[in-house]
Amino acid sequence: MDINIKEKYIEAQAKITETTNNIKYKKRKKIIKIFSFFIIFIITSLAVFSSQVMVSQQSSASWFSQLPIIRQIKHLAESADRQLKGEIDNRINILLLGMGGRQHEGGYLTDTLILASIEPSTKKVSLVSIPRDMAIPIENMGWKKINSVNAFAEIDKEDSGGLAISQTVSDILNIPIDYYVRVDFEGFINIVDELGGISVNVENVINDQQYPVRGMEQAENYASRFEHLYIESGWQKMDGELALKYVRSRHSLGAEGSDFARAKRQQKVIEAVKENVLSLKTIFKPKMITGIINQLNEHISTNLKIWEMVKLWEIVKDIEQKDIINKVLDNSPNGLLVETYSSDGAYILVPKSGDFSEIEYFVNNIFSDAPTQDKNNVFSERASIEIRNGTWINGLASKAALDLEKYGFTIVRVGNSSRKDFQKTVIYDLTYGDKAKSLSVLKSRIDANVSFGLPDWLVEDIKKDIQGEKKPVQPDFVIIIGQNADSTKSGTPNPANLAE
Repeated sequence: MDINIKEKYIEAQAKITETTNNIKYKKRKKIIKIFSFFIIFIITSLAVFSSQVMVSQQSSASWFSQLPIIRQIKHLAESADRQLKGEIDNRINILLLGMGGRQHEGGYLTDTLILASIEPSTKKVSLVSIPRDMAIPIENMGWKKINSVNAFAEIDKEDSGGLAISQTVSDILNIPIDYYVRVDFEGFINIVDELGGISVNVENVINDQQYPVRGMEQAENYASRFEHLYIESGWQKMDGELALKYVRSRHSLGAEGSDFARAKRQQKVIEAVKENVLSLKTIFKPKMITGIINQLNEHISTNLKIWEMVKLWEIVKDIEQKDIINKVLDNSPNGLLVETYSSDGAYILVPKSGDFSEIEYFVNNIFSDAPTQDKNNVFSERASIEIRNGTWINGLASKAALDLEKYGFTIVRVGNSSRKDFQKTVIYDLTYGDKAKSLSVLKSRIDANVSFGLPDWLVEDIKKDIQGEKKPVQPDFVIIIGQNADSTKSGTPNPANLAE
């Protein structure tokens, strides 16, 4: 064979081989893509507990045949470029709801309300727990506890509660609620059990001698209505029943004996379930997957569609613990709520400012952050501040506190000044220049005058406020907010504008 002809033959054979390999690679890539959609579908269905997944009522020898994935793959592939609600605004809001369910007394009262928000551009998530005793205005009904909205809606129309409570939260916080997921107690227990339990790091001992026994709420023997719940601190493996008790306990001795502590525990359990669901070992347990899917229609409701779950999964699957912001609305000294009683004697929580403007500000700005160098400067000096409102404009002190806390300042107190005539904000430096870096950060964030020491009238104000404190803390700086901090005025800066 001529050398030139031989070379051309070899070259042609190489091209044929290359083309064949490319075809095989594309086919293999397509198979991998289809398999990926399959895996994503399963995991997101578990993670979000969607009631949109319809399980065949007919018996089948194969668990695979119970999944509608075959007819969904094409639809999922075609939806890859579609956007979730809120995605265009870089914030997706999902309301997570927990309730007792039909088998429980007051089963449609929402025991758990958590606003989960996702910021796609930064891959950050915030979880804000809303206490069930927070009172809100309901049309033609006056002020009622927020946990009753779902129940009122269900009485009027079955399966309307999730949408009703979502709209209510949206109205009071002036923020769109894009989706909701609602689960009842039995569904929660069964799903955790199907997952093989969860591991939770119990921060404080749970010692609750008044935990209600299900089904014994009206027992004649009053003592039999309760049981003693005791959970040691540290990492604990929990089945569904224990996990539910952990998130529901309200009367534990010590630090865990409040609704606010319970809200924090609920967030910890959500994260534990997420870690278990996202574990690769879950994917390869068909029996487990089938068992969980069997819980969906009866115990879970949501307005998330299949393709939306897939997109949601793509956004959140790589989010790390450090990128999750956990907050609880509470009535602590620096909290945004205060406790009181309704006209019929019921215990309720209401906004400290008299309206929801402070809470709205907090929720809408939860993802804003401070420059790293500023935070390092404040942390290095361990600076603390007290903030007082020197105007008649509600909420200015709380808003400033929410912003400045992100710089690393320890907020000692937030309150009102006896003098309401401050035109410009004043920073009283009680360190007399010893914490210059922190003062520099304050001055760069706030349009304020600086003064050393405290005037006599302010000393008296502080003395009155710390009378009930066991160990009063003296702050490094006392800030009196003036009218120039009112961001609603045209051309007036926010009390502590964060860097873009």
